[in-house]
Amino acid sequence: MSKKGHFLQGATASALAAILGTAPVEAMPLLGTAQSFSVLGASTVSNTGATTLWGDLGTYPGSSITGAGTVILGGELHQNDAVAQQAQLDALTAYNVLAGRPVSHDLTGQDLGGLTLSPGVYGFAAAAQLTGTLRLDYQNQADAEFIFKIMSALTTASSSVVSFLNGGDGAGVFWQVGSSATLGAGSVFAGSLLADQSITLNAGASIACGRAIALNAAVTMNNNTLSHACTEDADPGNTLPEPSVWSLLALAGLGLALSRRPQVTRPQATRQTLSMLVPPG
Repeated sequence: MSKKGHFLQGATASALAAILGTAPVEAMPLLGTAQSFSVLGASTVSNTGATTLWGDLGTYPGSSITGAGTVILGGELHQNDAVAQQAQLDALTAYNVLAGRPVSHDLTGQDLGGLTLSPGVYGFAAAAQLTGTLRLDYQNQADAEFIFKIMSALTTASSSVVSFLNGGDGAGVFWQVGSSATLGAGSVFAGSLLADQSITLNAGASIACGRAIALNAAVTMNNNTLSHACTEDADPGNTLPEPSVWSLLALAGLGLALSRRPQVTRPQATRQTLSMLVPPG
C-alpha cells in the first residue's frame, strides 16, 4: 500500500504546532506543522554543494540525508521522528485540500511563461511547464491565493522566474503536483511545492516564500536556497534578497544572476551547519 493510502486510512486530525518566527503568520495555516519546513522528503533527501534552508529539514518515513555537510540550516533537523511524521500527515492533508478546490481557470496545454495571472485556482489536466517569466498579480489583495493543480509533472526551464505584482510578497501560492516536480537550473521559483512523488532542484534553483515537500519519494538539492519567509520582518539576518527584491530582479530579467551561489554571512548562534548533526553523505 502506498504511503498516501496509509495516511488516508490512519491519519487523525493534526494538532497545529507553533510556527517558527520566520514563517508567515496565519491563524490556521493550511500546511499545519509542515509550514515550518523548507524541505521535507519521504524516502530520502540528498544535497550537492552549498545549500541554504531558512526553515526545518526533515524526512519521514525515510531517514537518509546525504550531502548534509554543506547545508546551512536556519531551523531544526527532523530525521524519521515524530515531528517529521506529523508534518507529512499535515502536508498530505493540505495536498488533498488543494486537490479538492474547484478549478476556476483551465490552463491545460499552455506554458506558464509569459502569463500574468490574477488570484484563482488554475488547473492542468496533464503536465505543466514554465519557460520564461510567470507574473502573479496580487491586485493589492492581502489574502490573495494562487493555487496550481497539476495532474502529472511540473517542469520549469533553466532561469525561469515566478514574480509578483501589485502588493504581492509570495504568500498564498501553492503548487499541488500529481507526480514529480523539477526546477531548472538557476530558476527563481515561489510558493509551497507539494509533489506526490519526487522534487528535484537543479543547480542554483531557488524558492522564495515557500518550501519543497515530497509526499512519497525524495527531494534532491544542488546549490539551492529555500526561504519560507514572505516579509522583511522574517529576515534571519543573512544577505539573501527579500522576496520583494527577488521580484524586482526577476522583472528586470536577472533570474540567471540569482542562480549563482548565495552570499551568506556566518550563521548566527541559532543556526547551524548540518555537518554538526549528520555525518556527511
